[in-house]
Amino acid sequence: MNDLGTFIWNELVTPDQQAAGPFYSALFGWERHEVDAGPLGTYTLFRRDGQDVAGMMNPTARDYAGSPPPRWIGYIAVADADAIAAQVPDLGGTVLEEPHDIPGVGRISMFTDPTGALVYVMQQQASTK
Repeated sequence: MNDLGTFIWNELVTPDQQAAGPFYSALFGWERHEVDAGPLGTYTLFRRDGQDVAGMMNPTARDYAGSPPPRWIGYIAVADADAIAAQVPDLGGTVLEEPHDIPGVGRISMFTDPTGALVYVMQQQASTK
């Protein structure tokens, strides 16, 4: 994986996908593809020229405490999501979402840095090609 340590995905968390989706589609020429994410509701993939470029989802019960405003969250590629999450507390951050698998995507974990900035890491699933 050549993209380790770089931002590889961006995701909009918003309670109003019906307003945000058309806004970004018109602004950037993105197409929307909605996917049933089971108990998480609808997950929307934004696509440009047939390529997935970003995602959008509703806030979930596992979102961090409080009612944060709608926000874009970045994902950073890592080789080992569990190892990264284990380091976060020692470096002054807080793990908000323990590492867990997203079928067909990879293993992710969400945490804040010492200033409270939110970020995800993603250990991408190996390709089966």
